Amino acid sequence: MREFEYRRSGDQDRSGPAHHSVVVIGAGPVGLSVAIDLAGRGIDTVLLDDDHSLSTGSRAICFAQRTLEIFDRLGCGAKMVEKGVSWSVGRVYLRDELVYSFDLLAEGGHRRPAFINLQQYYVEEYLFERARECTALEVRWSNRLIGITQRSAGVEIEIDTPEGPYRLACDYLVCADGSKSTARRLLGLEARGHTFRDRFLIADVRMKAPFPAERWFWFDPPFHPKQSALLHRQPDDVWRIDFQLGWDADPVAERAPERVIPRVRAMLGPEVEFELEWVSVYTFSCTRMERFTYDRVFFAGDAAHGVSPFGARGANGGVQDAENLAWKLAWVLKGQAGAALLLSYDTERIAATDENILNSTRSTDFITPKSPVSRTFRDATLSLARHHEFARTLVNSGRLSRPARYIDSALNTPDETGFTGPMLPGAPCVDAPLATAAGPGWLLEHLGHGFVLLVAADPAREDLLQGALDLLRRTEPDIEVLLVRPPGAGERGESAGVRVVEDSAGLIGSRYDLNPGTAYLIRPDQHVCARWRMLFAPAVSKAHARARALEETM
Repeated sequence: MREFEYRRSGDQDRSGPAHHSVVVIGAGPVGLSVAIDLAGRGIDTVLLDDDHSLSTGSRAICFAQRTLEIFDRLGCGAKMVEKGVSWSVGRVYLRDELVYSFDLLAEGGHRRPAFINLQQYYVEEYLFERARECTALEVRWSNRLIGITQRSAGVEIEIDTPEGPYRLACDYLVCADGSKSTARRLLGLEARGHTFRDRFLIADVRMKAPFPAERWFWFDPPFHPKQSALLHRQPDDVWRIDFQLGWDADPVAERAPERVIPRVRAMLGPEVEFELEWVSVYTFSCTRMERFTYDRVFFAGDAAHGVSPFGARGANGGVQDAENLAWKLAWVLKGQAGAALLLSYDTERIAATDENILNSTRSTDFITPKSPVSRTFRDATLSLARHHEFARTLVNSGRLSRPARYIDSALNTPDETGFTGPMLPGAPCVDAPLATAAGPGWLLEHLGHGFVLLVAADPAREDLLQGALDLLRRTEPDIEVLLVRPPGAGERGESAGVRVVEDSAGLIGSRYDLNPGTAYLIRPDQHVCARWRMLFAPAVSKAHARARALEETM
């Protein structure tokens, strides 16, 4: 466990509260992500945590492709993928027979795997090391939030430290302080929902075993009858094992080694040597706050919502909260967007959370049927799934995390012409290989700093396209232009202020349904907000204003 010394801040020597643009509460994956993102966009940010160490135990371990792409943009994704165990194949068993298997990333041409398994303490460590490189960010350990006062022009908070309390003022406060959020309690707010009447044992086991890096899920296995079990590989020869225990299980007694070791031994067999690294027994709930935005205070991650662990939707959803919120705060603080932009954090992320809760609830209901009728349905579905494809879509051992699509967002400009495929306004951008003058690269490396207009080259109407681009650069200088030429075109680099790349594998064209002249306007969080079959500069300007929630367009 990595620990950090408390260090006195110069803000503690002031007679009045020192002011910072944004204060973030909680140095877990979500708080670190939003703080790094803000600092990378030049926003003066302070990150406070009441502890003095990174998390203990592996906790969250499954990080999805979209989350890894966000970590890439933050500057630490490569370290995580290098350390983590990449996987895309899952197997579902009924008793000791394989029902079916699936591959989450059957196609090539993606920079990142479908998932990696990586202990949360490693994720936090890599994020913290990146945070230390951000000149606009200061991390303060052993700084405990004890008071919040909202004012018309900002927020004042009181913090307790080993040397006593002090106060800070900020324009905006981001609360990412976990499921037992102190900030939520101080404001008299609640997260409401449903608690499931079941208990699960997590055992992180260190062993050397020949099992592949796949997700294995058992219903009613012979080593743990009438319950479920899950096996995942992590780095350092550590394996995550989940055992369903039932509601009547004693959560204290079940953590004892003399209860855990026989369960693990029954799963692995007598010949496998192992040792316990971390054990926990938990119940879980699907909950969320009524709103995530309260004037100038924002809630993110587990502080705002909670889901069951099946499907890896907790940490992945929280990092997407951070991604959604950071650019909006930065644009408003810099005067580049209307204040109404911040309200879209609520609408977009609540819709995403409700989708996660729905999927998580359905997973839990399937895994832990609460009546003889629901158990009969589940077992019949599993039996049919051995031989019938249609039944496999009904099997739910945890619908795995997928990136949110803000299809109904007020920031989107609706399509006016026909497109095919999934890249409609509100969708997160899909990666694809490309070539630049400097060599091979990836599409997402060129997105995420600001608003980007991706334009498919049109050799037949080069003059018309160039004229539209010239007009756009005069009227919307803040929009970067990325011109995509077809495979084999050869011309790359910089052309009259426009970045030129080659769609080297043809996958940008197919994934984005590009025709010559097609254009996409992409938000700073790598989500599509508008697209056209023909570039028309005034239409781009209007969509750009709408995506920034300027008053005249809302």
